[in-house]
Amino acid sequence: MRPRNAAATREAILASALEAFTRAGYDGVGVREIAESAGVTAMLVNRYFGSKEGLFAEVVDAAMTERTVLTGDPATLAADLAASLVRRTAPGAERLDPFLLVLRSAANPRAAEILRAGIERHVERHLTELLPEQEAAGPALALSVIAGFWLMRTLIGSTALAEAGEAVLRRKLEQVFAVLLAE
Repeated sequence: MRPRNAAATREAILASALEAFTRAGYDGVGVREIAESAGVTAMLVNRYFGSKEGLFAEVVDAAMTERTVLTGDPATLAADLAASLVRRTAPGAERLDPFLLVLRSAANPRAAEILRAGIERHVERHLTELLPEQEAAGPALALSVIAGFWLMRTLIGSTALAEAGEAVLRRKLEQVFAVLLAE
């Protein structure tokens, strides 16, 4: 068992949970498995987070806080989004845990509620703050394009997206994002 250090224990549990939920989804993993991987007991996980649902909510918050594709400059947002998305979905690119966490957990209705709240609180809000004059649908549509492109290019392996040159993909995505994020 892990030595007593509340902050380190909490971080170990969160790291274990992020890995487990990303790999297997909300329904595919239990508190005992997460606890074992973190070197603690299931009772301790519940003491820190209240329940599996509470733990999942904190994992979602932690995963959605980091900016993985979005940038901070409204003037270059469409181009930056396109370039980042193409780079992050290229063959051999580092996997994106928040995307896989969403994909593998969204089938559970309660997990979907938690995911929606995390996306709205962190990702959509970031876009809304960058583009205060934008209609709410614009950022949500942009996120939908990001998720769809990610799915088609990395997990499904669309032949057309695999064979397209990166410059072509960036240009076309930039055009799409420019339309969606226009005031």
